[in-house]
Amino acid sequence: MSVRIARYAVGAVPAVELGLGGCLLAGVRIPGAVLLGAEALVVAALGFEGVVLWRLWRVGRRAGAGRREAMGAALRTVVPEKVRRLVAHEVRALHSLGLWVLRRRHGVPEGALAVPYTGPQTAMMYGLVFVALVETVMLALLIPWPVVHRVLLVLDVYGVVLVLAFHAACVTRPHVVDADGALRLRYGGLFDLRVPAGAVAGARVERRYPEGGPVRPGADGVLDLVVGGQTTVTVELVSPVAFVRPLGKRGWARTVRFHADDPGAAVAALTRGRRGPSPSQDPPGRA
Repeated sequence: MSVRIARYAVGAVPAVELGLGGCLLAGVRIPGAVLLGAEALVVAALGFEGVVLWRLWRVGRRAGAGRREAMGAALRTVVPEKVRRLVAHEVRALHSLGLWVLRRRHGVPEGALAVPYTGPQTAMMYGLVFVALVETVMLALLIPWPVVHRVLLVLDVYGVVLVLAFHAACVTRPHVVDADGALRLRYGGLFDLRVPAGAVAGARVERRYPEGGPVRPGADGVLDLVVGGQTTVTVELVSPVAFVRPLGKRGWARTVRFHADDPGAAVAALTRGRRGPSPSQDPPGRA
């Protein structure tokens, strides 16, 4: 029962904070007693969650689990999967922002081919950053209330950082074709699918314009990883592979379509890896 209450509290705390923030942004005057009571409820909910996590951690430790394993099990029990995934996506995006500044890439081993896919969305992402910056400046000039101005400034600056971090995650986490033909498909920090070399039946350059979000599973076993409203490479699989969508839904794909800025290079690497290296042949007349 306490675990169920803690799970409800995890969802209630952000809702209360967003509600209070929305009232402040709208210029609604909140009585001090109401504001104090709401914050007290938030603190109490967080304290209750901490107690439940501590008890679950102790149970895990008594069962023989390590410190990290016990804490991970406790978090999985209390915090809903979608909330955990959203936090993990945000952390990976911010980490990718650091990699982008350092001009490094994530998960591209030596001898593998990195396949960038950000071409169709780069202009749009920078456009969003520009619009967000203009909005920040305009709101700073138009809003007369200091408290609301400070809240909006923090939200706007963090929004710009998140947009840049999302784009940085796509730049620093490209698709990867290993030397043996294994394929790793990614979309920033939101999606990651590994296809073994033996599961690839064939690949071809094929431009399509599917509708929907960036990770779009079809009823016919086709998985589309869309960038800028298009895919350019189609990979047929020998057997279905399992994938996990950004918020945790599972599925199976027999065909995968994704965008590559250089689809010809990606298909050539997949074909070369599937066939293996060509055997060396000695010229006629030599031993």
